[in-house]
Amino acid sequence: MTIIESSDLPAANGHYSQCIVFNKVLYVSGQLPVDPISKTVPATIEAQTDLVLSKVDTILTSVGVSRNEVIQARIYLDDIALWDRVNERYKVFFGDHKPVRCIVPVKTLHYGCLIEVEITAQAEK
Repeated sequence: MTIIESSDLPAANGHYSQCIVFNKVLYVSGQLPVDPISKTVPATIEAQTDLVLSKVDTILTSVGVSRNEVIQARIYLDDIALWDRVNERYKVFFGDHKPVRCIVPVKTLHYGCLIEVEITAQAEK
């Protein structure tokens, strides 16, 4: 097992790793849409979705994994009514690639965020 930390993102705020590679699979911890520089959360679900997917992309890139190697996405939403708007941004991010996906409605997310995304990807071919 290899613990991976991206210098492009702030260190984990708790007792967890940003991502781990185990048996050629990359596991990315849930990413929140908190801007790593300003420490602010964008106001709209579209901006939050774009930011959280950008953070995921930074982690993937740091270990040489592309979006097309994502196996599964788990998306936590604090309001399922936001799903259509999230799905539109998700489609832009992944293009023709369609990883398996689970949408988990939750009551609240940390820092008042509307979305959190967790990713599993193929780490080595």
